[in-house]
Amino acid sequence: MAPVHCLDTNVLVYAFSRSARDAAKARIARQWIAREDWGLPVQVLQEFYVNAVRTPHELAHGDAVAIIEEIAASRPVAAADVPLIRHALQLKSRYGIAYWDAAVIAGARRLGATVLVSEDLADGQDYAGVRVLDPFAAARGSG
Repeated sequence: MAPVHCLDTNVLVYAFSRSARDAAKARIARQWIAREDWGLPVQVLQEFYVNAVRTPHELAHGDAVAIIEEIAASRPVAAADVPLIRHALQLKSRYGIAYWDAAVIAGARRLGATVLVSEDLADGQDYAGVRVLDPFAAARGSG
C-alpha cells in the first residue's frame, strides 16, 4: 500500500538533532517518524546525512548511517533515476521552485504519497497532486 505522507529532509534532521534550539521541532518531528504511513525519496536520505553530521546537529557518521539503514529497511523509498529527474525538471519549470524541492515532490508522486511533510515549501500548496503540510508552522507561531 502506498504511503499517504512523504517526509522531507527537515523532518528527519529535526527528529534526530541534538541541538537545543531544535527541541520544539524535534518533538513534532519524532511524532511524524513514529507513524507508519510515510515514505521518502532516496534524495531525502542523502540530504539527511549531509545535514545531520554538520553543526548544529552533529550526529556521528555511524549514527547517521544507522538511521539511514533503519529507515531504508522499514519504509518505502523512491529511487532516483532519469524518469524521476525529468519529472522533477517539469515540476521545477511549472511551479518555479528549486530543483531539489521538485525532486522531492517527484519522489513523493512516485511513492503515491499525496502529502509532503516539509517546512521548505508553502504550507497548503498543491504541486501536481502533492499537497505540502508544514508540521512546524504552529511551533514557529509560538516563538
